[in-house]
Amino acid sequence: MMKQSACRQMTEPGFWAGVLVVLCTLSMGADVHPALKTSSTPSRVLQRHKRAWKWDKLYVNEEMPPKNPPEKIGKLENTFYDASARYNLSGEGANTIFTVNDNGDIVVNTKLDREEKSVYNLTASLISLKTRKQLDKDDTFIIVVMDINDNSPVFPPDISGSISESSNAGSIVMTVKATDADDPTTQNGMIGYSLLNGTNLFNINNKGEIRTLTGTLDREKQSQYLIAIRAKDMPDVYSSGNSAITVVTINIDDINDNIATFKSGQYHFNVKEDSKPGNTIGKLLVEDKDEIQNKDPSFTIQRKFDEVFAIKLNNEKDGVLSLKVPLDYETEKMHKFSVTVSERTVSKSPDNQGLKLQTTAEVFINVIDVDEPPVFSQTEYNISIYEGPYKNPIGAVLAKDPDKNGYKIRYSIEDSNCPVTVDPVQGHLSLKRQLDREEKSSYTFQVTAQEDVSNGLMSYALVNLKVLDINDNKPELTNSSHVYVCESDKPGTIIGTVGAYDKDENSGRFRFTLAKRSLNFSLEDNRDNTASIRLKQGGFSTEDSVEHMLEIEISDGGTPEQKSTNRLHIKVCTCQTDRRVEYCMAYARAGMSVSALLAILLCIVTILVIVILIVLRRRYQKEVLVTKSSGEIHEQLVRYDEEGGGEMDTNGYDVSILSSACHDSSFRPGTGPSLYAVVKKPSACKGDMAMMIEVKKDEADHDRDGIPYDTLHIYGYEGSESLAGSLSSLDTSSSGSNLDYDFLHEWGPRFRTLAQLYGVDGSDSDSSD
Repeated sequence: MMKQSACRQMTEPGFWAGVLVVLCTLSMGADVHPALKTSSTPSRVLQRHKRAWKWDKLYVNEEMPPKNPPEKIGKLENTFYDASARYNLSGEGANTIFTVNDNGDIVVNTKLDREEKSVYNLTASLISLKTRKQLDKDDTFIIVVMDINDNSPVFPPDISGSISESSNAGSIVMTVKATDADDPTTQNGMIGYSLLNGTNLFNINNKGEIRTLTGTLDREKQSQYLIAIRAKDMPDVYSSGNSAITVVTINIDDINDNIATFKSGQYHFNVKEDSKPGNTIGKLLVEDKDEIQNKDPSFTIQRKFDEVFAIKLNNEKDGVLSLKVPLDYETEKMHKFSVTVSERTVSKSPDNQGLKLQTTAEVFINVIDVDEPPVFSQTEYNISIYEGPYKNPIGAVLAKDPDKNGYKIRYSIEDSNCPVTVDPVQGHLSLKRQLDREEKSSYTFQVTAQEDVSNGLMSYALVNLKVLDINDNKPELTNSSHVYVCESDKPGTIIGTVGAYDKDENSGRFRFTLAKRSLNFSLEDNRDNTASIRLKQGGFSTEDSVEHMLEIEISDGGTPEQKSTNRLHIKVCTCQTDRRVEYCMAYARAGMSVSALLAILLCIVTILVIVILIVLRRRYQKEVLVTKSSGEIHEQLVRYDEEGGGEMDTNGYDVSILSSACHDSSFRPGTGPSLYAVVKKPSACKGDMAMMIEVKKDEADHDRDGIPYDTLHIYGYEGSESLAGSLSSLDTSSSGSNLDYDFLHEWGPRFRTLAQLYGVDGSDSDSSD
């Protein structure tokens, strides 16, 4: 660099320009232009030259204000330059920041800032003014902006670090890093650091590393330090340079270096005797200078008392005393024991040395008496008893009053459906009835114990009663429906397998035998609680309705042994291959079941009751008809209408003309149109009935407003007597006929009226006139 600067000065105009160019070129290690090597051979200058441009880096200082004239910083030179040539610049800052004159002098026109741009890359051209063509190839060069110390160091904001207390001397706390915009390769950009305070505890080097000078940092004394740090550039020059100051925060991290101790030497608590296990009694407050995360005490309770009490840590790392088992005022009113606290620390703090630490405390538990309910000797009683006949008592419960008063206890069972009763004084348990395991195998109930005073306290105990099994059930035959005979079965074929079932819990092995010998079948005990039925002879047919039955005796082998005789009905079936059933003939029963017999008897009784009711009804109807007069009988059929209501509809007819005497010879029909003409009583006598009918017919024929007479039939006269007698049913009951028309009652409701008319005796009719 110094060589380059000297060369620039020596190549200024008026100072042996030609010689110094050569010398500078040789000193810089550049090739000498052929024109300078010899002047006797000009042809060599034109033919052999390696370099036409002559310069290297150019330098300019930053922050230099513009001058008038502008400051010259270098010169362009080319061996092809003459008066008809001009230099041109191109590239970064060309023709604005940097310009070149006709002589090739480069000048700077403005103030530069190295921190904004430190190097400019430019290109030089040599142009002929005549031809406007380049006389030589373009060449590049650079202009370097020289740095000055115009920037101060800068710290980042909010610098902080930490180190654990009791760390060894020389431990790195943190590293501080300041920046300077000046050239870091020069003194302008190099930074040195120093502490303005805390130099007795910390130091800092030029790398910005802060280290401890002592190993006695104690968070419990001081947990944070604020340290002022100066950063200065040009660290080797004491009297000059720029600097900056910042304050960093150094936190002292806590470690577990302090032992936990009790805050008090004695702790007193009151506990009710009915407190449940797990209930909290109180806190044993512990003091530890360390932070909560490093507070880790452990407690030890005096021997034997650790079976009654327990200590666990809460969120504040204090000891919480609780119960393991209930306390009893009547047994012990006061509990006194010691508790020790200890802690495993990383290192022993100097504050703990030479001090008497409170690591043991006395605990006093005062038990408070309360009225307690009776206490059973067991919380749950288990009783077992065999089913069947029993002998009382089957067990007992026992409860006592734990209080000083010692009240008497009365026992009771509130469940009325419970098969067990309890003696209210002694607590003996007795059965109310015989139990059957097959009906229910276990019972669970509660026994209440209450103090024998007004509003006495109560407690409860659970009793589990298990009913044990005895061999009291006879075995039963199973799988009987799977036994059948196929028409194609050959002798010796096993036609089915039967099993047995017993309601008892642990029945023995079932044994099968035939109670009666069978000509067609045999039974083989398989000795696995099953038996096989084997066919002795074939030839069975579904057309034969004979019942095939086996009586099988089954014994269960229990104690006492139970036996049963079971009937096995065997059906005859038409089968396919593999004994697949197509059709089975139901076996014929020789007897009749009780249920079928009862059903038949019930039907017979029902029929008899119905017959009796019918007979009573007929008799009652005859008695009613006998009491009627013949006139009343006449009035029941007096007027007929083709659209009327039948023989029983007698409300729309006036039958007075059939039984009244004649009082007037005239007959006047009622006025007004009507579906049924109303006939008034005629004045004629009964013998003039024929004349009355003729008159009525004549009036009807000449009455245009009336309904045709053939729609209304009034029968009041049947003519004179004939050999055949009267055909009217009105006098039938008095005709003395000996015919019996009672069978009309059996023809149904349509013949009920005829049955009533013809069923009346003639003498009764006459007597009614």
